[in-house]
Amino acid sequence: MRKLNLLAALLLAAGATLHAQETFPVNGVADPRNESYAFTHATIVKDGGAPLTDAMLVVRNGRIVSVGPTGTPPAGATVIDCKGKYLYPSFIDAYSDYGMPQAAPRAGGFNPAERAQLNTNTKGAYGWNQAVHPEQEAYRSFAGNDAAAKGLRDLGFGTVLTHIKDGIARGTGALVALRGEKDQMALLRERASAHYSFSKGTSGQAYPSSMMGSIALLRQTYLDAQWYKNKPANEGLNLSLQAWNDQQALPQVFEANDKWNDIRADRIGDEFGVQYIIKAGGNEYQRIRDIAGTKATYILSLNFPQTQDVEDPNDARFVSLNDLKHWELAPTNPAAFEKAGILFAITTADLRDPKTFWANLRTAINYGLSEKTAFDALTRVPAQMLGVWDQVGSLEPGKWANMLITSGPIFNEKTIIYQNWVQGQKYSVRDDSWRDMRGLYKITLNTSSGPVDYMLNFRENNAASLIGRDTVTSRFYYDGRQVRINVAPERQAGRNLALSGIVNEDQWSGTGIDTAGNRLTWTAVYQGPGAARSDSGRKRPVGPLGKVTYPFMPFGWDSTSMPKQETILIRNATVWTNEAEGIRNNTDVLVRDGKIAAIGQNLNAGNARVIDGTGKHLTPGVIDEHSHIATSSINEGGQSVTSEVRIADNLNPDDINIYRQLSGGVTTSHILHGSANTIGGQTQLIKLRWGANDEGLKFQGADGFIKFALGENVKRSFYQLNNNTNNNRFPDTRMGVEQVLVDAFTRAHAYENAWKAYNSAKNKKGLTAPRRDLELDALVEILNNKRFITCHSYVQSEINAAMKVAEQLGYKYNTFTHILEGYKVADKMKAHGANASTFSDWWNYKMEVVDAIPYNARLMQQAGLNVAINSDDAEMARRLNQEAAKSVKYGGMSEEDALKMVTLNPAKMLHIDKRVGSIRPGKDADLVLWSDNPLSIYARSLYTIVDGTVYFDREKDLQLRQAVAAERGRLIRKMNSEKRSGVAVTPAQPSYQTVLTCGEHHHSHGILTMDDQVGQDGSGN
Repeated sequence: MRKLNLLAALLLAAGATLHAQETFPVNGVADPRNESYAFTHATIVKDGGAPLTDAMLVVRNGRIVSVGPTGTPPAGATVIDCKGKYLYPSFIDAYSDYGMPQAAPRAGGFNPAERAQLNTNTKGAYGWNQAVHPEQEAYRSFAGNDAAAKGLRDLGFGTVLTHIKDGIARGTGALVALRGEKDQMALLRERASAHYSFSKGTSGQAYPSSMMGSIALLRQTYLDAQWYKNKPANEGLNLSLQAWNDQQALPQVFEANDKWNDIRADRIGDEFGVQYIIKAGGNEYQRIRDIAGTKATYILSLNFPQTQDVEDPNDARFVSLNDLKHWELAPTNPAAFEKAGILFAITTADLRDPKTFWANLRTAINYGLSEKTAFDALTRVPAQMLGVWDQVGSLEPGKWANMLITSGPIFNEKTIIYQNWVQGQKYSVRDDSWRDMRGLYKITLNTSSGPVDYMLNFRENNAASLIGRDTVTSRFYYDGRQVRINVAPERQAGRNLALSGIVNEDQWSGTGIDTAGNRLTWTAVYQGPGAARSDSGRKRPVGPLGKVTYPFMPFGWDSTSMPKQETILIRNATVWTNEAEGIRNNTDVLVRDGKIAAIGQNLNAGNARVIDGTGKHLTPGVIDEHSHIATSSINEGGQSVTSEVRIADNLNPDDINIYRQLSGGVTTSHILHGSANTIGGQTQLIKLRWGANDEGLKFQGADGFIKFALGENVKRSFYQLNNNTNNNRFPDTRMGVEQVLVDAFTRAHAYENAWKAYNSAKNKKGLTAPRRDLELDALVEILNNKRFITCHSYVQSEINAAMKVAEQLGYKYNTFTHILEGYKVADKMKAHGANASTFSDWWNYKMEVVDAIPYNARLMQQAGLNVAINSDDAEMARRLNQEAAKSVKYGGMSEEDALKMVTLNPAKMLHIDKRVGSIRPGKDADLVLWSDNPLSIYARSLYTIVDGTVYFDREKDLQLRQAVAAERGRLIRKMNSEKRSGVAVTPAQPSYQTVLTCGEHHHSHGILTMDDQVGQDGSGN
């Protein structure tokens, strides 16, 4: 009874629609049509479940009326006999820019010849940053594109979620039907979603200029939008924040495009109670457990890497092992999601050519993706995640009649999509093949010497073979109306038979030229079906695949080789304790549960792993106070004060420098923001746990630090060096740097007082809370000794000025880094309470350092300062032990004090000396066993241990190098085999990585990766 009521309601609604008036006038005679269809005798797959056989689907005015067994079609319906054919719901693409204006790309890179755009160029009552434009609404810009719609329809899509792919907050997306007329009817939902990304897109505004800046901007905008809900009078009308708030109830879609960005986006969502739908990047299989932990639904592209031409070894050597491995394993990404139980939709986005969609989808199925999950990813999942399952995604009464008519099961390689119906409108895809004409035909050639017969085996539209004395593959063309055949039937070059004709039911006829060039007529009569061919005949076996490693780099661990915390006894070593006991000879050190358990002689090994330290030296792990490794971005240079940005937001565990520095004995690194601005970003202390994710790298429980800077970099002296006056970002002088500090901390004091007043008010009625400001939050932490400053510095006058400002405004510099004129002001630094982290002998690389001397570290130590030697450079960090040794030569420093400059002293200045920096029971087991005196140029790290886990073992490293070489060779051979099999190839693509050689540089640049090597000499030292 309910079904009858539903049918009556639908018919009534359809009738009302039929007689409704339209605002568009008709130039001519109105021709309203009652569009009703009955698709009979079909195999109908309603929603991915068991198909209905010999079934009927009825459509009226664009909607499905009924689905069930074939019976009597409704009166007036156009009957379409679908015997032998399949009906499926049309697909849904949840990530498209169909019908959207294409924004001109912004010129990338930093150009000192141009003035920075500091403010938004957007006119009107909008927000301050033009990369954040949630007020943008896709439906207002939508304009259907017949050619683009046809391309998507031909692939099987009937509906897309489209938006303008530009900016960090991109506004709303629109749900659109891929119909070829009347945009008004194509728009199914005007505001269907809200969109975000980490890319500022076409915005030319200087801020943000980094990944961590984009994250900070998103976090601040969430806070500002919450604050704006109270309509603060001093904000006025902000249409951007208003639109942001209005869109929070919509599905929230975040374009992340990378496994780590997926996780970064999800953390922003978690902070503000938002569960994003995440547009993935294709490399998520490399960290699928972390991806599953986000609990997000994903949108996956099938943009798999192309096969490269690596036959020339000179080309192959510049293609990284990462890229070779990704080429092989990228097609496993959808299957990895399925195996991990992660919901996902599939999109055509990012494909080099949309026509490769089906080939790539079948490749994903060949690599483990089930057909059921693939079908759901194209129908049910996108419909449900966008909240439109009641309209599209399955063939059920009441839904739009978006459906495919195919020749067979949708994922079979030979299946043809005949038609794609969108909102009840038929769109031809391969209508020419609606009638299956494949099979055996008897061809009769009417030659001057009498009839000549052949058999033709017609397999598919462009594949047939002619059977005579030999079976010969023919150049064959068939479009349902015309047929052409060109073949040398006796395999004689240059003696081709050329036939052209028309199709009439089971008989073809036409004219042609025989092998001697004589004209003739011909006929072909259907004889019956040809030999059946397996649908998977062209599928190639996947074969053995390489392993996913952690990280996805050379020297990464697979799931079976990941190092584990052990009980270790290092026996009979020379132990540099950095404690009152000094250097102890012939001494054992026992490690248990990640801590140093005991130090002594003849310790009981028990079940411990024993490492013979005879003739070797054991030291605490090297600590680098000033590093820039393992990050996606270093500088946020868009403003002079960026204390809101955090290195922690963009750690990159896939940096080969982690492993390289372990090979040089480094166990802890302080990752700093660069020196592009007076007050830079918050730093992150990490332990070099090679293979861990970004959270696993973090040194838990450590105090927070922040990077400040003085001098040439901050005031942008490169403009002056280029005789350019375009530096419009304050400050432009050293005096200006001082005023930035004064202004920032004056605002921080006022901000703190405003919050104190608000929090102490007994009756908050009528009071509006101060706006939460992430920039000022960090500065208040400094004022309250909850965050500590490490400051880039060179010139003694600036160092003096910085300390005076700090003392006036109530904060302190914890560490001056670089500090190459520190020997001039060591007494003042000691009085201020600062530490010094310096280079051993860097000199004359810019004007600020002409007074640098190699005695600097020793002189500052003699003045009573705590002194460290740092790297500021990924290569130098592999030999910090040797850098420390230079002070023995230049300043007569004792060996123990020299080693402390890269172990205990940086631990003290980072406030972690209770845990690391010396060898004492109870401290973290961060240790290095050296082959020689650790200050010797001949010393090599044999084992580097972090928290009782051996992360670098030199003997194992030799085995890993062989494994890396073997894996490279296997993949290159496989790629070359693909080329020889006829697969299209692209020229070899050298692998680049974005690097900062030193925090001195404001902007990153690309270099060729040589990630398969430990160090330049293969030793790590």
